[in-house]
Order: sequence, then structure tokens, then C-alpha cells
Amino acid sequence: MELPEELIELQRAADIEGRKIEHLDGGEREQQRSVWFDAAARVQEAVTEYAAAEGLSRFEVEKALRQAARHLPQLEE
Repeated sequence: MELPEELIELQRAADIEGRKIEHLDGGEREQQRSVWFDAAARVQEAVTEYAAAEGLSRFEVEKALRQAARHLPQLEE
């Protein structure tokens, strides 16, 4: 499934925010958790909108998006 680069970048950004939690504790951890939840909510909203607009299953779009976000973009030579 070919996905818009904007969706992939949103997912990568949410993943980065989630990984930041690992290195924090206390109030900083809770604050970062909130940032991560907000980023994840934006991803879910974008996935839902894209799936509806394209007539696709939201579940399938989300699955493809997670796979695409794990792969680093290829550099053009």
C-alpha cells in the first residue's frame, strides 16, 4: 500500500516522542507522555481521515503505516 509521506512522517514523529519517555522520570515523564499521546492522537485522526477518503480499512492503513514508518527513507544517488 502506497501511503502519503505526510502520514509516515506523523507516525515517525509520534514514535520519537514515545521513545523519549524511556529516559525520563517523575513530572518530566508525565509531561512527555502527554506530548506522546497528543502526537499519537494526531496520527490516528490522520489515518482515519485518509482511510475514509480512500475507501480503505483504517486497520489496514494503520498496519501499513507502522511498517512504512519503521523503514528509513532511501537516499537517492
